[in-house]
Amino acid sequence: MNRAALVAVVAGALQGVFEWLPISSEGNITVFLTALGSSPEAAVQFSLFLHVGTALSATVYYRGELTDVLSTLPRWRPGEAFDGGETATLSFLAVATLASGVVGLAAYATLETVVSALTGGALVALIGVLLVATGVLQRVADGFEFGGRASPDLTDAVLVGALQGLAILPGVSRSGTTASALLFRGHDGPSSFRLSFLLSIPAALGAGILVLLDTGIPSVAPVEAALALGTAAVVGYLTIGALMRVVKRVPFWGVCLGLGALAILGGAALAV
Repeated sequence: MNRAALVAVVAGALQGVFEWLPISSEGNITVFLTALGSSPEAAVQFSLFLHVGTALSATVYYRGELTDVLSTLPRWRPGEAFDGGETATLSFLAVATLASGVVGLAAYATLETVVSALTGGALVALIGVLLVATGVLQRVADGFEFGGRASPDLTDAVLVGALQGLAILPGVSRSGTTASALLFRGHDGPSSFRLSFLLSIPAALGAGILVLLDTGIPSVAPVEAALALGTAAVVGYLTIGALMRVVKRVPFWGVCLGLGALAILGGAALAV
């Protein structure tokens, strides 16, 4: 196996694991690729592209729940959008995905401008700052679980969708920010993670498609891109159940703070 293929497999495996942890898979894979010599632009684009693989994993893993949600589509009416049950979930996913798309497109345009102006060290340090901010948010949300909210409403959908759109920035954990927002809004832990990961499927597919439309297959040959996506999909499917259980037991806000501090120090060293 040549070096490029090996890097593709490792990056895909990391995506398959990191996607289910609230530590920003995009941020950490961007740091990994930058450390191996990739340009900031190529590292960010490839890390976004890999989300297509874990979107496939989540689709297969949550296929039963997706079927239940989509089964409400024939009786879905705007006036009853957030009345409860799976109809409310479908409405939440539709509105939040729209909000994610609007905010995500703006964030992606900003990201391209910022990344093109940064050196590798500066990008790594910036990712570290965003990881620290994500860790602080999760720390505040930790133990904040009041529960009591049975179904998501329009405010939940717009808020969570907008935050997910911002998570296109490397270092901002998508699952960490969206689940934290749902906890703040009064949803319990299991419901927050369920809604967060169902919402991740269209968002991850959208991020990958956006990169493809903007740049084509980023930075690698088609065979290596397929290898990376396949690895991400397989590893993602094999690890999602176990890692979701780990997330409920481990204070990942501390992991974000530690990784963020290391990235800031590493970025500063690279910039010297």
